[in-house]
Amino acid sequence: MNFVEKLNVAIKKNRSLVCVGLDTDLALIPSGKSVFEFNKAIIDATADLVCAYKPNIAFYEAQGEKGLDALYQTAKHIPKNIPVIIDAKRGDIGNTSAAYARALFDYFNFDAVTVSPYLGFDSLEPFIKYKDKGMFILCRTSNKGAADFQSLLCQYEGKSLPLYEIVALKASQWNTNHNIGLVVGATYPEELKIIRQAHPDIPILIPGVGTQGGDLAQAVRYGIDAHNRGIIINSSRSIIYASKGTDFADAARRAAETLRNEINKVVSELSK
Repeated sequence: MNFVEKLNVAIKKNRSLVCVGLDTDLALIPSGKSVFEFNKAIIDATADLVCAYKPNIAFYEAQGEKGLDALYQTAKHIPKNIPVIIDAKRGDIGNTSAAYARALFDYFNFDAVTVSPYLGFDSLEPFIKYKDKGMFILCRTSNKGAADFQSLLCQYEGKSLPLYEIVALKASQWNTNHNIGLVVGATYPEELKIIRQAHPDIPILIPGVGTQGGDLAQAVRYGIDAHNRGIIINSSRSIIYASKGTDFADAARRAAETLRNEINKVVSELSK
């Protein structure tokens, strides 16, 4: 089973387009809990409500050896039927990217990875070659500074297009193994709409709802595909830090369930 198939099975089973971002900051979790203990509690509380989990590797690398061990144990603990997207934003010359791919796919056994397209095709080819794994190319990211480069008009095949649209076009051309998706932030709904209309079948990872203020209904409305899937709505801090107390896992479950229900309500309204 490849990444997209695994994702669609999880979406159907859990009736969910929610991805929980495990951006676990040691300074923010309850006193006395290790990173893995915190993650384990979050996973156990939400595993029937999500279609994926997305750890951000930076929070684990910042803790050195202990952090990377916690990341490894976290990945092992996530149920096998739920895909794990490692948010690593990798992208480098070919032999370096090949090493990144081996580390993330062979050692950690993640199901998908976020990657940067800035260095071009040869920097992404080592990831694409893993036919059973997925990759999400940064296209229109959710941060305020995204426009610094991603909105720049560039000449492409005789047309003047913003860079993010060219990234999406290239991703579609490279998607011969049907394992490529895009990262498009909920904070840019009009751009999301343009990308979905131009690329009706490509999976889209959507950060930016919750703490970053992206409009959930617009993200679902503009991102959903013809099969009422094709999007992964990520929420990190709004779920895992829904409570700073000992009830953090129960609070995370409530937050994840609320988000799932809100998404499904929009999907249901679109289906009428």
